[in-house]
Amino acid sequence: MPVHEPEPETDLELVQQCLAGLPTAMRAMVERFQGEVFGLCVRMLTDRHDAEDATQEIFLRVFRSLRKWDRTRPLKPWITAITVNRCRTWIARRGAKPRPAALPDDVSERRPEADDGRELAEAVRVAVESMRDDHKAVFVLFHERGQNYEEIAEAVGRPVGTIKTWLHRARAAVLEHLKQVGLVTDTNLSETEEP
Repeated sequence: MPVHEPEPETDLELVQQCLAGLPTAMRAMVERFQGEVFGLCVRMLTDRHDAEDATQEIFLRVFRSLRKWDRTRPLKPWITAITVNRCRTWIARRGAKPRPAALPDDVSERRPEADDGRELAEAVRVAVESMRDDHKAVFVLFHERGQNYEEIAEAVGRPVGTIKTWLHRARAAVLEHLKQVGLVTDTNLSETEEP
């Protein structure tokens, strides 16, 4: 009769069970954090296949480094830091290799009544993809993952003031791109400002 290990409730219990070599704990660790890790990888690497490979590498790194985790700190920002660092390394390594250029959509096939929300979302995605890696990471962690300044600062290993500056610059880059593609004008911005 197989022995059933208790389901870990806290991150500390989960780490302790992983360190004890319990396969169910390792599976629980992946299940608990996989969505967050994979989602961040997809946004930073902009390639689903690369994100899948990077996610596997990240969890291997997490399991190898669990003894180094500071038990007085939350586990999620520690895993996020590993994810961000691994994505940066992945991007740098990938940058040395030529990548096939994405072909633009055939403009003639676009419907004239295209959804403005989808067009705006695509423009924001393009702007985020063209950002510096550190600005991209901060933008994605804040706007898409809902992390606060302190969590992001811990994840990327920078002070909160730097995070705020990078986030401001990332937002400015998105706004500038939206202006360039004609989705936002200075007139639109002045109409929305409070008197």
